[in-house]
Amino acid sequence: MLGWFYRIMPREERFFDMFDQHSLCLIAGSRALRGMLDGGPKVSDYCAEIVAQEHKADLIAHEVLQAIRRSFITPFDRGDIRGLINSMDDAVDQMNKTAKAVQLFEVTEFEPPMREMGDLIVKATALAGDAIPLLRSMRANAPRLNALTEEIVHVEELSDQVCLNGLKALLQGPAQANAMAYIKGAEIYDHLEKVSDCLEDVANRVSGLVIEHL
Repeated sequence: MLGWFYRIMPREERFFDMFDQHSLCLIAGSRALRGMLDGGPKVSDYCAEIVAQEHKADLIAHEVLQAIRRSFITPFDRGDIRGLINSMDDAVDQMNKTAKAVQLFEVTEFEPPMREMGDLIVKATALAGDAIPLLRSMRANAPRLNALTEEIVHVEELSDQVCLNGLKALLQGPAQANAMAYIKGAEIYDHLEKVSDCLEDVANRVSGLVIEHL
């Protein structure tokens, strides 16, 4: 009886709109992050853009959490909705933390592997941006969603290797003459790696949703 009742009740489709809006913040934040890693006089401008995207993403995440409490019926389990939006928001938050570290250390020049990691982060957010709208029809889009999430995981693995190579190069280069250069560089690498980790978590959340709804 309850199952029949839930099927005929209208679902809260606004959740999907909010997921889409948040994914746009992810993409915009990643592009600003990549621009920041080019260094030069515009670093502070890109940092400000990352902060702006993080603020927009926070507002959307808050709206999602409020909607969970207000909605009688949700598109899928409330815990899964929280998990997905929180993982997306964590990724933008980590971009902001990266920008804050850059500002704290007053870094305006970045190593090539850092830019490579930035490229991979942009790629991962683009893939996430492709995946999120497909959640409206998970069954029909399951093959594409699985392919996208697998690619995000692969990108994260590549990022891990680039990070390791970058740290090795840092130790064998600038750190030989300046210990502080290693401290600053290692901190930035760590934050960039955490951004990739957060995006992998988004992929895992999406993958889990697909499995539950097949």
